[in-house]
Amino acid sequence: MNLVIQNLNKKYANGIKAIDNVNLEIGNGMFGLLGPNGAGKSSLMRTIATLQDPDSGSITLNEMDIFTNKDELRKQLGYLPQEFGVYPKISAYDMLFHIATLKGIKENTKDLVLGLLNKVNLYEFRKKNVSDFSGGMKQRFGIAQALIGNPNLLIVDEPTAGLDPTERNRFHNILSEIAEDKIVILSTHIVQDVIELCNNMAIIHNGSVRFKGSPSDALAILKDKVFGRFVEKGELESFKANYQVLSEKLNAGKNFLNVYSEQVLTSPFDKKQADLEDVFFYICRA
Repeated sequence: MNLVIQNLNKKYANGIKAIDNVNLEIGNGMFGLLGPNGAGKSSLMRTIATLQDPDSGSITLNEMDIFTNKDELRKQLGYLPQEFGVYPKISAYDMLFHIATLKGIKENTKDLVLGLLNKVNLYEFRKKNVSDFSGGMKQRFGIAQALIGNPNLLIVDEPTAGLDPTERNRFHNILSEIAEDKIVILSTHIVQDVIELCNNMAIIHNGSVRFKGSPSDALAILKDKVFGRFVEKGELESFKANYQVLSEKLNAGKNFLNVYSEQVLTSPFDKKQADLEDVFFYICRA
């Protein structure tokens, strides 16, 4: 499978340019789309899912124009939006069966639904109302409905936001298994999701792609250019005025700051191994 996005643009009526000349090529496997809240990730995901048309540009899936073949695209698409509603007082089994029917599944629907519920570890809760599910359970139900019809393209938008560590790890395992022979686009502002799941990625900010490549390519940007030190609370403002701060964290109750520098910084600074979070902040603040 091959998804190609060329010169894509989208500006809303309020003047916000949510997608700014985006160009990406995405193949099989897990692709991470990383960006802060409001960066344009959801707008891009909605456009790929044909829920909105762009102002200009094109998207093709295996050389098929998705905007002139929306029905064909949707037959191959699984989509888990950032937020989704469910009918009240309807069980997981009945809800998933209903969605499968709407997607045109006519044969072996019962076996398909039970199999998907088992895949996302919801089989024992199949008779429970989805509206009573926890956040993690709803997300697992969301991925089950997205997998109906064995889609070749799966889009998951901020899937782990609000999940506890156990649910997050379970969700990661499901996505990893799915991505072996499909295109899976993971849109997130959580850097750790990309580190753990994705071989290729892009960083989007203010609607435009600021970086595309592998996580190791991203880390190379800051090789030997990240230094860190503890900073007293009273020194923070002057410190930030004099250095390009990448990140600020509390370590044992004290402020520890990573900074970017072309020149080697000596004591009290320590040379740090750059991580993807440093790259994310560096690119978004550039």
